[in-house]
Amino acid sequence: MHSLQILPQKNLGEKNMSHNLDDDGFTGLEAAIVLIAFVVVAAVFSYVVLGAGFFTTQKAQETVYKGIEQSTTNILIKGSVYGLTNDPASGIDNITFTLGLAPGASPIQCSNITIVYSTSSVVPTTYTYGGTNPSATQFYSSRVAMNSAEETQIRFITPVNATAGTVMNIEIRPPGGGAAIPFTKTVPATVTAVNVLR
Repeated sequence: MHSLQILPQKNLGEKNMSHNLDDDGFTGLEAAIVLIAFVVVAAVFSYVVLGAGFFTTQKAQETVYKGIEQSTTNILIKGSVYGLTNDPASGIDNITFTLGLAPGASPIQCSNITIVYSTSSVVPTTYTYGGTNPSATQFYSSRVAMNSAEETQIRFITPVNATAGTVMNIEIRPPGGGAAIPFTKTVPATVTAVNVLR
């Protein structure tokens, strides 16, 4: 018969407990490091996202302001538009009117204004600034620059004399890409030296 021999058991609990305590401490330190790393990464990411958001908002705001600026115009026609001629029988050969700026508008360079003129028999003709002695495709302006308290007189020569009943299409294009001012005027039935265009 074999007898059972009981071997003395080693106290494994103490060793495992100390080993577990060491692992728990190391795991807690790792968790703290990982947590700190997550917080730092999140902070950096948040800063980048906020910076990009602020940049996008600023660009959107600039776009809106630019759109408003381009969709409105600061130039106003003051008074009537006149057609002039030295020979009423042949029709009107000069157009003149006065331009001003809306209250509070920024000063503009009149030399940067463009005018487009056309009729049913005249293709659109573009006029640029010509100072005090304009050519056939230039306009006269009494001012080179204008602020909100000033006005300037504009005058240009028609490509073809406009006889009674002629409908004129005129478009004033301000500098800086603002909205153009298109308007239509008709030569009266009786042409005189000075005519108010209707």
